[in-house]
Amino acid sequence: MAEAAAPLERHHMVRAAPAAWTAMLAGRGDLADEPLLAAWAQRGWPLIARRPVCEDVPGTVPLGLPLPPAREKRRLTLRLAPEDLVDSAPPPTLADARAAAPEAWRNTIASLLALDPQVRCFGSLAWQHLTGLAYLTAESDLDLLWRVDSAEAADALAGRIAEIAERAPMRIDGEFVTPAGVGVQWREWRSPARELVAKDRYGVRLADRAELLP
Repeated sequence: MAEAAAPLERHHMVRAAPAAWTAMLAGRGDLADEPLLAAWAQRGWPLIARRPVCEDVPGTVPLGLPLPPAREKRRLTLRLAPEDLVDSAPPPTLADARAAAPEAWRNTIASLLALDPQVRCFGSLAWQHLTGLAYLTAESDLDLLWRVDSAEAADALAGRIAEIAERAPMRIDGEFVTPAGVGVQWREWRSPARELVAKDRYGVRLADRAELLP
């Protein structure tokens, strides 16, 4: 996976080679108290791409792993060599993950899928779907990613999401993702602000909305 040396797209999920994972853990004494980690890669459970930080070693792939609430929602910062990764993929679709959702969420999820069948999810629902571990709690949000290619489409989509969110039993969070891979919170897109907080694989910046989606 030589191409993984460049930053992966935000929210992408990757799987580590079991031998490389075991070797990495052997050098991380701070993770010795996490019982879930020993067989994480062997089970085929993923890690998530994150933005590089100053502490990252050049040539390594910056990764993250949020642990379930039972492990105090600990967020792990990890690094692996590109050749240690087996594959990478976008986060799961909401359609695939909905079976892991609470019953109370089902009608809202059905409405969101009717709005965009290709919407993807990250956060607690995605991790519970991918691992089978108990990530969801009564306070969990539903975190989603919508691909948009124009300001007009984003405006219309944001209005429809807001209508669904008004009657949803959980908070609906997430981002509009532009063709360039830049993410903007859907609620912020609905604001009148000209400059919006934009996130991509390299960092966070303020961007003119006309620059993001002409």
